[in-house]
Amino acid sequence: MIDAETTTSPTAAAPVAGAPLDFVTVLAERLMVRLRAAVKGRDDVIELVVVALLADGHVLLEDYPGSGKTTLARALGEAIVEDSGVAGIAAFRRIQFTPDLLPSDITGTSVFEVARSTFELRRGPIFAHIVLADEINRTSPKVQAALLEAMAEKQVTIDDRTHPLDDLFFVIATQNPLDVAGTYPLPTPQLDRFLFKIAMKHIARDAEIDVLSAYPAAGLGTAAALAGVTRTELVDARRALRTGVVIAPIVRESLVDLARALRADRRVLQGASTRSLVLLLPALQARAIVHGRDFVSPEDVAALAPFVFTHRIECAPGVDDVEAVVREHTATTVERLARESLRR
Repeated sequence: MIDAETTTSPTAAAPVAGAPLDFVTVLAERLMVRLRAAVKGRDDVIELVVVALLADGHVLLEDYPGSGKTTLARALGEAIVEDSGVAGIAAFRRIQFTPDLLPSDITGTSVFEVARSTFELRRGPIFAHIVLADEINRTSPKVQAALLEAMAEKQVTIDDRTHPLDDLFFVIATQNPLDVAGTYPLPTPQLDRFLFKIAMKHIARDAEIDVLSAYPAAGLGTAAALAGVTRTELVDARRALRTGVVIAPIVRESLVDLARALRADRRVLQGASTRSLVLLLPALQARAIVHGRDFVSPEDVAALAPFVFTHRIECAPGVDDVEAVVREHTATTVERLARESLRR
């Protein structure tokens, strides 16, 4: 293990060799290879989704229809292959959000069994390892709120009884931009539950040609032929990286300073929450291990901070580019972090 005093040195970024964390790196690469086979031209998005999965965070994907959001989410869910798992928990479930959806359609409900004269729980699609919440902003706020407890505490309450979800529980939600007809803005508390919000832009020309050239073969079918990962492997990987990837004290201090700088900016009405900083720590560890390191570097902070803070920040009227504000403060923080790291 690399000494904590040198964990942020840019010259120390050699791949981990022979360490117990090796299996996490191999697992992440196996998962990314499978997702790349299903979705072309989205390597950066795929890496962020895998980082979020390993960090035990949730992801919100945004773009117009037909950009590959649902295909990516399905490919991720189908990459979870069967193992001993947990009884009654599916590997993957999709929830199509519509204006007439009810909270019980997500969580499930109690049904009276005449033969037994008792109420039995009929589980909803929320009881799965990977849940695709498709077009989450096309349903009412009441239904959106049904996900809050599940995403925050990995449990649901049905008829005054609390039912636990699996440790692996991971939500990958898609939404259309708010200027599309029939959408409802997500409430701030729910946005805060998503580790990343990722805007999926149009893919490059070469990648788009690759998509058309693959016809009539389906990307999901191609991916299905590749090796997947098990629930147990993913849960073990989460535990390993949390204890095995070093976060130097200077990194923690820099994250707090970044959040405080954003809150103090006159262009910002509502800054990033403390929860966002806590959620960011395992994400930094996950990205480090994906890139073959057992320590968090300034590069990890620069890469992830915009995806963590941008959807949590509310800017003053007249300030339209929230991302620019976040990137400005992130660049300053990362530069100072790198400079301090070299001194140590």
